[in-house]
Amino acid sequence: MSNIRQYFNTDFDYALRVNVAFPDIALPCEAVILYDANASSAFLACYVENPTLTPLDFERFLGQLKYGETQVSLKGGIVLPTARTFHGALRVHNVDPFRVEYQLHGDPSWRELLQISPSRRVFLYAETCLSAEQVAALQVAAASLGHDLQFRDVTYAKERAMREKPLAFISHDSRDKESVARPIALNLQRKLCPVWYDEFSLPLGANLRESIERGLKECKRCVLILSQNFINNRGWGKKEFESIFTREILEDRALVLPIWYGVTKQQVYDYSPSLLNIKGIDWEALGEEEVCRQIYLATTSAA
Repeated sequence: MSNIRQYFNTDFDYALRVNVAFPDIALPCEAVILYDANASSAFLACYVENPTLTPLDFERFLGQLKYGETQVSLKGGIVLPTARTFHGALRVHNVDPFRVEYQLHGDPSWRELLQISPSRRVFLYAETCLSAEQVAALQVAAASLGHDLQFRDVTYAKERAMREKPLAFISHDSRDKESVARPIALNLQRKLCPVWYDEFSLPLGANLRESIERGLKECKRCVLILSQNFINNRGWGKKEFESIFTREILEDRALVLPIWYGVTKQQVYDYSPSLLNIKGIDWEALGEEEVCRQIYLATTSAA
């Protein structure tokens, strides 16, 4: 099941995402400025991890945001919009000052994306849980401060996730999380293909075995990241593989989508001879976008 942080990370994939920090604002949060070329509008989105905050805390935070005055600094770089959702072309000028130009389909002119004027729209993603009445009151308070607020909390995430049953289970060794597993999970989410991925799908205090087994039973496909780390891991990775292989036998259909990451045919054969009979794709040879495109097609066609 998706959580509020996952939605913060994957929403608005059609916009240029600039990670920023507010050094003069006390409330700890992750913040991005999103530049929407189609609407010619820029807006702010923030993720607040502290689950104990009150509506007054959020109101104080909003009161510190002054358009044209608040100083922000770059933090963690820039994420370009996905090709599937951005209807145009981009030119990135990695010089000082950094510039991004865009050209929408059918428009002969190139424009400066980072020069788009900011709107008063603010999206707050919070690990707290407010009532509908509290959210409505907070929106009124935000409007008085000059903000058009959309508040998304734990209740929002639960209601939305109920309608987004995971289609793919991502089985991986934790040492491959940064390099392969997380990029695949985020990429598929941006393609509107919900996934079961431990960082997104395991809330604090969840029963690990039950959650994994439920994910393995419910998902349409299992994305198996075959790496040296996975092959040498005889713990959860091996158990997940055995579970999905047993389900293949039970349902008499192919469920595994192997992603090869720095392994040879001999190594895969030594791990499981049957895996060589399943067409896999090479992460290092094809790259993230093509690998995720093929996973998306294979997964959604099985939905």
